[in-house]
Amino acid sequence: MDDTLPEATVRTQVTVPLRFPDGYATSARVFSFEGLADGREHLALGLGDWAGTVERQAADAPLVRPHSECLTGDVFGSQRCDCGPQLREAVERITEAGGFLLYLRQEGRGIGLYAKIDAYALQDSGLDTYAANQALGRGADERDYTVAAQMLAALGVARVALLSNNPDKAAQLGRLGVTVADRVPTGVHLSPANAGYLATKATRGDHALDLPFVP
Repeated sequence: MDDTLPEATVRTQVTVPLRFPDGYATSARVFSFEGLADGREHLALGLGDWAGTVERQAADAPLVRPHSECLTGDVFGSQRCDCGPQLREAVERITEAGGFLLYLRQEGRGIGLYAKIDAYALQDSGLDTYAANQALGRGADERDYTVAAQMLAALGVARVALLSNNPDKAAQLGRLGVTVADRVPTGVHLSPANAGYLATKATRGDHALDLPFVP
């Protein structure tokens, strides 16, 4: 890990049963932390044989997904994005492989919930998801994965198989001292409501999405 990374420690851990609307159920070891750089209440969910993968990480890196909070998609099932389906997919895949889902309180790619709703209104007037953030005077993507690296260090994880289509996650974690041993793509959760959103992520955000209408 990066020697300059502020140290975080595990505050509390508890086992929580999980159940999704489609009936899929599992359990997670939920970790909270002290000393996270931004002072927010981020969580790590240990899924499947997470402890075994930490012990074996030199040969078998834990599958890890840093997932940014999306109230509208994760909780209310909004189809404007693919966040809810990605969360559901990640929990099952990590449970099968062993590893961690890092639930990061970075709503709206880091701009916050109210600003995200403002950005939605601008998207309804014709702006894409990145341009809408910028029209509000914010960055296209303000997410910072320092806390993700801190959480992994507190959990004893130095090497990960990163479950993500977003190259910026891998780049930031690498700069923060986390070895990304493998990049594992998520599925493409395409619907009529989010087609434009996904196309913008592929073209402007360089996300690895195999979309039929993106060259």
